[in-house]
Amino acid sequence: MKISRFGYYWLDTWVLANIIQLATQDFCRRFLNHSNDPGGRQYDQMTQAARSAPANIAEGNSRHTTSRETEMKLTDVARATLAELTNDYFNWLLQYEQLPWSVHSPEYKQVLSIQLDKPTYDDDLQYQSSIHILRQKQRFDFWLKDSDSFQVARCIIVLCNRLAAMLSKQIEQQLATFGEEGGFTEALTAERLSKRTQQNIEAGAPQCPLCGKPMIRRMAKKGVNSGNEFWSCSAYPDCHGTKRIEK
Repeated sequence: MKISRFGYYWLDTWVLANIIQLATQDFCRRFLNHSNDPGGRQYDQMTQAARSAPANIAEGNSRHTTSRETEMKLTDVARATLAELTNDYFNWLLQYEQLPWSVHSPEYKQVLSIQLDKPTYDDDLQYQSSIHILRQKQRFDFWLKDSDSFQVARCIIVLCNRLAAMLSKQIEQQLATFGEEGGFTEALTAERLSKRTQQNIEAGAPQCPLCGKPMIRRMAKKGVNSGNEFWSCSAYPDCHGTKRIEK
């Protein structure tokens, strides 16, 4: 059974983001040095960008039940930092007049075709997810463990492109769900309106002259009646029926 606050453990995007983070940390340790990165800034930027992807996927998914908007924004942040990391590897190749793999090359297609296993966890999530991530990473180690930094960079670029496409699809699904169900804020507003409507019915509120639904008290916020209460249809904004409150 999934534990809601750790739902991201089951996401392929989070698993692949962790693989990219591990590969980037290894790349920076092996290939960046005082000669090509004298201040260590490139090391910091790349490892931080790689860390940001799984971190924002996890945080966004953890906000799923309370704020769908925040979930989408954080997923998009993960996608944006991934683009930054991809460009770092792209630039590494260009510095040495090397090229990334063509999308038509057998290497690109082979890395792209490797499928991740579906995780099978019970209640020992962190232990079992660690095993799962390391096992999935081994599928790409033929390229990631290469002594040639250019081969490693090419492979990670493919993984970044793959994850970016997966995150775009994930955002589309989140947006569709938000459009159908709304978010926590919308649900809270609907619940509050329902209670207000019920309270007004019990207090003898009139029916809307346009649609016949119960009316609720509202306060005018602008115009000549600003600050005065009036009866408003509980179906607003679908219905604009109003009544004056007789004093």
